[in-house]
Amino acid sequence: MSTQSCADRRGRPRSAAVDTAVIETVLRLLEDGTTIGDLSMERVAREAGVGKATLYRRWAGKEELMLDVLRSLDEAQPGLPGRSAREDLVLLLEYLRRRGLAKRSSALLRTVTAQVQAHPRLWKEYHETVVQARREAFFAVLRRGMANGEIRADLDVELLTDLFVSPMLSRAIMHEWKELPEGLAEQIVDTVLEGVRP
Repeated sequence: MSTQSCADRRGRPRSAAVDTAVIETVLRLLEDGTTIGDLSMERVAREAGVGKATLYRRWAGKEELMLDVLRSLDEAQPGLPGRSAREDLVLLLEYLRRRGLAKRSSALLRTVTAQVQAHPRLWKEYHETVVQARREAFFAVLRRGMANGEIRADLDVELLTDLFVSPMLSRAIMHEWKELPEGLAEQIVDTVLEGVRP
């Protein structure tokens, strides 16, 4: 059997170009007004110019595909230098501030977020993967701050994370008329740290 035949039998490697084409197709359909409920794998395959079998080899179904679409809209979290809890907390909150500004300026991002909330299983999966990873970054910074004496060690890191994150999310999502000015991350971090220092 030829080398090519062996490769065909085992399956070709996954093409990043196909992945990108499919995700861009979904984003275009959503931007054009198609709802997640109306989106079908068959339509995505047709619009992206790929076979249904190709689509199903990559994603078991629509929710798995939508999770990758959501991830494609997400930026990587910043690298943290680890010199101080304050510096790292400011970097993490600044990332959230920029995400909030992007959401306000991007109709597509707002549309996708609003539609995903109407699909509890997908919303839960998004939280358990993307959102929880962000929270874990806060937990790690706070634990390090407790270990080196910057933050009281008797506090709950999950509650502390909420104290840092909630003011930014409240402005970005619930009170969209409020500004997200430069320096907001520093202001939030310094206000909370004042109350949780040893």
